[in-house]
Amino acid sequence: MKKTATILALTALLTLPSLAQAKPVTLTTELNGYNGDGAYVAIYLTDANGKYQDTLWVAGGKSKYYKHLRDWARGSGLKAATYDGKTGASLASGNTLTTTVEVADKWLDAGYQLRIDTAVEDLREHRAEVIAPFTRANAGQVTSGKGYVKSFSYQLQ
Repeated sequence: MKKTATILALTALLTLPSLAQAKPVTLTTELNGYNGDGAYVAIYLTDANGKYQDTLWVAGGKSKYYKHLRDWARGSGLKAATYDGKTGASLASGNTLTTTVEVADKWLDAGYQLRIDTAVEDLREHRAEVIAPFTRANAGQVTSGKGYVKSFSYQLQ
């Protein structure tokens, strides 16, 4: 009996960490055509009320322009630790960004949203341009933006 209880306890200890694992999520963001420089794009998670939770990806390498991604900048506090290693080049007009990121399972189907802020130098800024529920049911669905983003979707791996 003690042997069975020990095996069950060890199995539970080995299984519990997998419940809090992250899963790969592929994000695809296609921009509309526009006349201007490359777009800065922040893709991040919020709760249902729009409160910032985590940065998934930031396109645009010059941090001095991050303040123009207003909702993301306010939520993240522009702390390098919140987005370090999650950045890439800005996105040119009409181009598509496809990136795969690790997202904690706790965000999926728990009332959280994926949001995108965009900004282009000398052009408009778009706060919460895209808002998509982060659910299994919404995976693969295309969401249109209100400005530079033509379409956004995500795939669960």
